[in-house]
Amino acid sequence: MAWAQQKEPTKPAETEVYEPVPPKVRVNEKGIPSDAIVLFDGSNLDAWMSGRDGDAAQWTLNADGSMTVKDKAGDIRTRQEFGSVQLHIEWKSPAEVQRKGQNRGNSGIFLQDRYEVQVLDNNNNDTYVNGQVGSIYKQAIPLAMASKPSGEWNTYDIIYHAPVFGKLGEVIQKGSLTVIHNGVLIQDHFELLGTTEYIGWPKNKPHGKGAIRLQDHRDNSRVSYRNIWVRELE
Repeated sequence: MAWAQQKEPTKPAETEVYEPVPPKVRVNEKGIPSDAIVLFDGSNLDAWMSGRDGDAAQWTLNADGSMTVKDKAGDIRTRQEFGSVQLHIEWKSPAEVQRKGQNRGNSGIFLQDRYEVQVLDNNNNDTYVNGQVGSIYKQAIPLAMASKPSGEWNTYDIIYHAPVFGKLGEVIQKGSLTVIHNGVLIQDHFELLGTTEYIGWPKNKPHGKGAIRLQDHRDNSRVSYRNIWVRELE
């Protein structure tokens, strides 16, 4: 490091800086930071649209302030597009267990419409570990399985840094994901290999900002979401 080549300071003031001053952020009684963009508070789906055709989102609004995937209505995506973000999202699988493997309580959270953090009911339900709950789909096995019992609310706190592409479309800095599941670190600054593909290898086509997308797995998985907010990190 450059500082290591310099003469070592002999006074405290020589290593003290006063700018830039960090902005003040306050957290309200609901745990939402003052600089957050609220994407879903239970009142409406105005921040979302159909991922299929751009029309109004058709998922089900519930009286408890959550929304539930409407089977075969398709994915929904945010109207606003984002780069690097801090994302808070809460989700639950249905208490009534149906089916097994990837067809039990399956959904997903896509950053920039490309990079999926898996949502799945893995309680007494084994599957391939790079596709289990909390995985970066088909890329990173979670460090722990920290799910609540089926039917109870889970939280994901996600730190996402978008990849950086050069003038020729080459990756000059990989994207990364950190995921905290119910207070447990399960992905620790994992560097993305590219898009999270169901079949085939990750792809690295250059892109700009993108939507946050929530998945309809099209198998009546009945996953619900609530309390979604995001802070832009760039």
